[in-house]
Amino acid sequence: MNQVDLNKEKKYNKWIVILSIGIPLAVAALFGVNLRDLGYDVEPLTFLPPIYATINGLTAVILIIAFIAIKNKKIVLHQNLMKTAIGCSVIFLVMYVAYHMTSDSTRFGGEGIIKYIYYIILITHILLSIIIIPFVLITYVRAITYNFEKHKKIARITFPLWLYVAVTGVVVYLMISPYYS
Repeated sequence: MNQVDLNKEKKYNKWIVILSIGIPLAVAALFGVNLRDLGYDVEPLTFLPPIYATINGLTAVILIIAFIAIKNKKIVLHQNLMKTAIGCSVIFLVMYVAYHMTSDSTRFGGEGIIKYIYYIILITHILLSIIIIPFVLITYVRAITYNFEKHKKIARITFPLWLYVAVTGVVVYLMISPYYS
């Protein structure tokens, strides 16, 4: 890797830190804001949860296909799929925040062991969705700066974590969907 690429990677590192801290803070702040409670006359966007759950499922499928593509040395396909997966994650995030800014939170109504299973899945999903941000960004930057050895090393961690977040997003939706009002 040449010096220019190292300098590029260092430039991106500042953005990785800013986004890795800023995104979770912004989501947490906006999650607690309900526009209707603030007096805005907005319709609850109750149609969004099945759409953003589908986007999570699509992200999982894209990640698996991208993994298969790179194992088969289809680099351009892998690159395009990974960009698409990142785009899906951004679209998911925008819809998720929009839903929570316009709608009341839904409480899980299950009881017994299923309640504990739900909360374990939900908590691990939330924590890993925060942790995955810098992993995805670092993995992507290492690819676009041609640092492929380091890209491969971190991708081995990023892939299963991101896949877990995408799949559990769908599972959380399926478990809570009967309780949407």
